[in-house]
Amino acid sequence: MDTVTALWSFALVVGLLTLTPGLDTALILRTAALRSRPEAWGVVLGIQAGTLAWGTRSSLGVSALLTASHTAYEVLRVAGAGYLLWMGGRMVWGSLRRRGAAAAAEGGDGGEGADADGGPGAGAVGGVLLGLRRGVLTNLLNPKVGVFYVAVLPQFIPAGAPHLAMGVLLTCVHVTEGLIWSAVLVAFAGVLRNWLRRPVARRGLDRITGVVVVGFGLRLALGD
Repeated sequence: MDTVTALWSFALVVGLLTLTPGLDTALILRTAALRSRPEAWGVVLGIQAGTLAWGTRSSLGVSALLTASHTAYEVLRVAGAGYLLWMGGRMVWGSLRRRGAAAAAEGGDGGEGADADGGPGAGAVGGVLLGLRRGVLTNLLNPKVGVFYVAVLPQFIPAGAPHLAMGVLLTCVHVTEGLIWSAVLVAFAGVLRNWLRRPVARRGLDRITGVVVVGFGLRLALGD
């Protein structure tokens, strides 16, 4: 396998993975629709920074510890599951709390201007940093991303190619595809932003996203 063939083959594999709806998709759509565009891009950049970190560490052989050490994998798995359950639970609880407030104060805003993670008025830079933190933690605390890179990345590195340089180049292909698809998701959420910000739609999206996040947390906790 030459370098060009390896790049195209890897691009196809991770492209299909990128297009598959999952935790990243849910977080990006929810943040873009209910929070702000800067915060959504913070989530995107955080996720891709995590991907780049996993790919680089896998190329260096550091992430192989996750497959070689059961303890290391379990510690990261439990931490990741706990974080996802906490984040998803806050979304679901926040939507239920806002519904109760709206029912108790009909005609008021029912607390719709606040989010489970804080108000949206922190400014563009604050929003980016908040989203960046969430995206990085979500990605880096998922050991399955590391295992994917440990298992898959070496298969696309041609014999004789510099392992680190080629591994980082392949990871950049994944990051580029992720950024392109994320731009589509943010734009799509922007088109529906006004509708999704209605109280009923907002609560529904929060619950759906929260349930998805909790579901991923449970899968990670149960080791499925």
